[in-house]
Amino acid sequence: MRLHRLDLTAFGPFGAAQTVDFDDLSAAGLFLLHGPTGAGKTSVLDAVCYALYGSVPGARQSGQGQNLRSDHAAPATRTGVTLELTVAGRRLEVTRQPPWARPKKRGTGTTLEKAQSWLREHDPATGTWKDLSRSHQEIGEEITQLLGMSREQFCQVVLLPQGDFARFLRADAEARGRLLGRLFDTQRFADVEKRLADRRRSTEAQVREGDEALLADAHRMQQAAGDAMELPDLKPGEPGLAEAVLTAAALARSTAREQLAIASSRLTAAESAQAAADRALADARELDRLQRRFAQARERAALLEERSPAYRDAQTRMERARKAEAVAPALELRDSADTEHRRAGRAEAQARAQLPARFADAGASGLAGAARRAAEELGGLESARRAEQRLAELAVERDRLDRQERADEDALQDADAWLSGWDERRAALRAAVESAQQAATRAEQLAVQREPARTRLAAARQRDRLTREAREEGESVRAATDDALTARAAWLDVKERRLNGIAAELAAQLADGAPCSVCGATEHPAPARKDAGHVDRESEEHALAAYQSADERRAGAERRLGEVQRALATAEGEAGDTPTDQLVREAQELEERYAEARSAAAQLHPATERLGVAEQERERRVTAQQKAAVGAASRVAAREPLDRERTALEAELTQARGTADSVATRAGQLERQVALLTDAADTARAAEDTAQRLKDADARLADAAFRAGFDTPQAAADALLDAAAHRELQRRLDAWQSEEATVRAVLAETETAEAAARPAADLAGAERSAAAAAARVRDAASARDAADRRRAELDRLSAHSATGVRRLAPLREEYDRVARLATLTAGTSAQNERRMRLESYVLAARLEQVAAAATVRLQRMSSGRYTLVHSDDRSGRGRSGLGLHVVDAWTGRERDTATLSGGETFFASLALALGLADVVTDETGGVSLDTLFIDEGFGSLDEQTLDEVLDVLDSLRERDRSVGIVSHVADLRRRVHAQLEVVKGRSGSALRQRGAAG
Repeated sequence: MRLHRLDLTAFGPFGAAQTVDFDDLSAAGLFLLHGPTGAGKTSVLDAVCYALYGSVPGARQSGQGQNLRSDHAAPATRTGVTLELTVAGRRLEVTRQPPWARPKKRGTGTTLEKAQSWLREHDPATGTWKDLSRSHQEIGEEITQLLGMSREQFCQVVLLPQGDFARFLRADAEARGRLLGRLFDTQRFADVEKRLADRRRSTEAQVREGDEALLADAHRMQQAAGDAMELPDLKPGEPGLAEAVLTAAALARSTAREQLAIASSRLTAAESAQAAADRALADARELDRLQRRFAQARERAALLEERSPAYRDAQTRMERARKAEAVAPALELRDSADTEHRRAGRAEAQARAQLPARFADAGASGLAGAARRAAEELGGLESARRAEQRLAELAVERDRLDRQERADEDALQDADAWLSGWDERRAALRAAVESAQQAATRAEQLAVQREPARTRLAAARQRDRLTREAREEGESVRAATDDALTARAAWLDVKERRLNGIAAELAAQLADGAPCSVCGATEHPAPARKDAGHVDRESEEHALAAYQSADERRAGAERRLGEVQRALATAEGEAGDTPTDQLVREAQELEERYAEARSAAAQLHPATERLGVAEQERERRVTAQQKAAVGAASRVAAREPLDRERTALEAELTQARGTADSVATRAGQLERQVALLTDAADTARAAEDTAQRLKDADARLADAAFRAGFDTPQAAADALLDAAAHRELQRRLDAWQSEEATVRAVLAETETAEAAARPAADLAGAERSAAAAAARVRDAASARDAADRRRAELDRLSAHSATGVRRLAPLREEYDRVARLATLTAGTSAQNERRMRLESYVLAARLEQVAAAATVRLQRMSSGRYTLVHSDDRSGRGRSGLGLHVVDAWTGRERDTATLSGGETFFASLALALGLADVVTDETGGVSLDTLFIDEGFGSLDEQTLDEVLDVLDSLRERDRSVGIVSHVADLRRRVHAQLEVVKGRSGSALRQRGAAG
């Protein structure tokens, strides 16, 4: 990796834009980055790290975004870093801009803009830059893959913070392990240790749970066997537990099968007795039924005898009704004729009442003659009708001419008045059209501004809602956490109480003569008893389930809180920090202005139409003036012939009207007289015809009644029955006959008569015997079912226990194997003599490589005096594998690195850092690191040692590397010609660059 160019804008202490040309600085191989304390030397390195990884090294990575921005920058200048580098043969350009609270374009306050990133690659064939990505995640993954290092590794390998390696020399094994673990990514080996430890705990818990489940099955089998089964005196994990449980289960199953066979025999005997009692009960019930049937038949026969006179009366009435049915047609004919005669009489009376008194005694023929005479007179008025109609037409025509004359005069006056104000009206209408067009233009401009305002207001409302939800979810998380802690405390309390009372559970298993599972005694003078607050296993499991449920609710509440917080951050990014009320007012003001402009613009079409209508009205008014002038001349010529024709017609109509007001009135009078006379004549003839038909019907009715055997027609009418009465009478007769036949058949039954002759049936005694037999069957069946359930439950529990035994065997083997591996990798096994953990073992190999690589440069810096060596010896009670010693060639003795002086510690740590850089580079895939930075520590060296250190650093050029020294030591400015100076000022820092040639 080689750096080419770095551009800074409003970053850290640099308020203005700054540029670093690393190609110019690296030409000499060694360059100096110097400046006063606090000027911003480290900020240059922070900018390199931020451009590559999106964050700064170490503790400075907290508070990204706003804290990276320079306090000296102008409000409108955005913070940004652009780095150009070559890595893996590809020339890339990375640009990163942190989140920025920029000033609002309108109004006061700021608006938060999201962070942005760009990645480009230079195409040597075309000499242009090609965009690769704008995604933060994709750029981070691409850079990490190309460099082969994480941010922590990059900061340790490329930036070389000397203070960290000085502490590394003096640190204990655990601290060295944490640093090396971050650099060499040995977390996977720590994960293996943790995974084996977790696997050991889980398999141990499974084995213990399996033993406890096996004992629980044994207790359940003892309960199912009715305490007839003896439990093995063994504890979970003891050998022989499975065989003892299976043996006891086999004995219990054998006993349960014998008890089931005995209960089945008893049930069979009870069922036989019940069958005999049921047969006796059925015989008693049949005898009781037949005896009651015979008694009921005798009672019904006596009742029929009492009601026989009513039956004979009904038969007589039915016979007379059948004879009267022959007279019914004549009765209906006479009633129909009488109805028609009465209706015709009423119609005649109504017709005669409307005639004058002179026609009161006239017959049908006289009324018809008078109607003919009135019709003839009506026919003679037809000519007079036409004359009267023509006279009305002439009056209408004269009125029309008069109306037209008045209308033309009004039209002339109205047109003159309207046309007099036409110029002012047209100017006003055109002004309205122009005003509406201007409003339409304003409405289009405001419509463009509405959608952004609405979007931002919606985001602000969502921000406020999510803020409330986040607060509510936070309360839910706290409440759920409190509930989970309370449930856990309750579970632990229940568990402790169960453990305190476990002696009572063990005492419940004691039997006289059987040894105690704890002390082995066969006598039990004072076994522990369960107190009132004893807690069993079920209660403990219930408390554990309650705690797990509460913990799941807590986790769900935390998950929902995280989702709400992420949504809130998105909403805040869209809405900014402007209050919602202010956005509402701005949006309402914009909507009101838009509505006002749109309302005014809506008048464009009506105003245009009104202008067109007004112009059409002007044309119509002008045309009306011309038509009125022409019509006045034509009306004068049309009036004279109309007046002459009207005089002749009025003379003719005076004679035809007579005393009536008009010919039409006289014609109406004659028409009504003709209609009334014709109607009266017709009703008179109809009344005469119906009277004759009524007379003929009376004669036929009298003859039919006599032939049917009735003295008078009225007697025949009284004997008739309507349909409902006939059906009711026939039903009564049929019911009588059916009842009589049924009673006679029952009394004639031989079986019924014989049963009546026997003694009364003892039904109650038979029912008591049958009930007692059924009760004995139920008891026997219950006993048999209980025995069968006991046998089935024992079979099920035995099978479950056998399955548990088979499952536990491989689990126990797995537990033994995993336990050996877990203790070995954790360094607690007796076979691990150096108590070295797996991760420490891997890191020890890496530390040995680092010490060998560092020794090459340390010997040059110390003139061959010091050598770094790795040690596997244990340090006190700690674990071994990460020891680091220095061998002094002057004394030939090996001593701890903590005994080095300040200057010796610096170049030892520098050698260690350079060696670590080589090893990490090889570890991460051999990526060439062409640019390195060394931070501080040179002030502790004397002049000779400084020359040796600079020679070592200069030798790095052999691997085509350029090294930047970050220091404020004045002597280095004289020795290193290529320099990048950080100048501190009141308006912010600035960079001043000098190449090797300068």
